[in-house]
Amino acid sequence: MDVTLHLAQDPAADALLGRSPLAALTGMLLDQQIPMEWAFKGPRTIADRLGTEDLDAHEIAAADPEAFAAVLAEKPAVHRYPGSMAKRVQQLCRYLVEHYDGDAEAVWRDAGSGAELLRRLEELPGFGKQKARIFLALLGKRLGVTPDGWREAAGPYGEPDSFRSVADITGPDSLARVRAYKQEMKAAKE
Repeated sequence: MDVTLHLAQDPAADALLGRSPLAALTGMLLDQQIPMEWAFKGPRTIADRLGTEDLDAHEIAAADPEAFAAVLAEKPAVHRYPGSMAKRVQQLCRYLVEHYDGDAEAVWRDAGSGAELLRRLEELPGFGKQKARIFLALLGKRLGVTPDGWREAAGPYGEPDSFRSVADITGPDSLARVRAYKQEMKAAKE
């Protein structure tokens, strides 16, 4: 995996997301109740604070929970809720270690269909149906992971030329369009 992503709108953070499956999964996990760019910058911030070039599922899974929470809480905090998100990141990494030997890319590497990949993503801690569909769309649209039926499994997030989610962000203009779409959806619910 080595592509150019523009989710964090920060070159170093986006470079990590484009080369590290675990960073991409972690950014998606963090993408709730904070701006998208902040969420997807989180993996780079965590790696920097750990003094590494990439995230390692084995190391994060084995880290002392209080010490790892302190890494996310250090100012500026990685997330609005650094303690609970530190727990979620560690749960994700523990799951990856237990089920995929710590290899995040193995979640999608040999998925035989979009439905199978969606099921695998939904099994990840912190990934509900919507988050799993959005990440599946991100894999298909930006990372070239396109098992048969991936668009159907991703639902509306898999639609080409849409601006619904992080899967549709290619730069500042598309980020603005995705943000506008999300605001429209929020206003429609009120």
